[in-house]
Amino acid sequence: MKTFIFPGSFDPFSLGHIDIAKRASRLCDKLVVAVMINRAKKSMFTVEERVEMAKICLRDVPNIEVISRESLLVDVYRELGASAVVRGLRSESDFRYEAEMNAANTLMFPEYQVIFLPCRADLAFTSSSIIKEVAYYGGDISRMCVPEIEEMVKQKLFHKQQDM
Repeated sequence: MKTFIFPGSFDPFSLGHIDIAKRASRLCDKLVVAVMINRAKKSMFTVEERVEMAKICLRDVPNIEVISRESLLVDVYRELGASAVVRGLRSESDFRYEAEMNAANTLMFPEYQVIFLPCRADLAFTSSSIIKEVAYYGGDISRMCVPEIEEMVKQKLFHKQQDM
């Protein structure tokens, strides 16, 4: 059984994430979407909220499982007996960063494999950071994420503004 891992912070889960996950799920028996906890990143959403977002967005794909982990990706790879990690690429700079990460992970675990999937052209400039920035200033994020996620982002921002 071929298991692929699609890791990320997914803060929040975007249409680009959905596209990569669905396309990757057709290449393997099981795709594990791993919501990774990265202490270096300041997340808008809790890990539980990010897992819930991924589950909402991918509920119609039967061979996808959503988990969360606070560990090195290579450790998750070993734990799951994965065949490959899937990474979405939006730009040349994404490729450079991902190539460096791949080299580091391969040094730690030589069996580590990565599959790069280019994102759809219409989603090339969408990122979780852009979604949060546009939403913060009241912009339209409806073409960047599904309605449920759009609502979660708006609610989170509303509560943040209430706390100020």
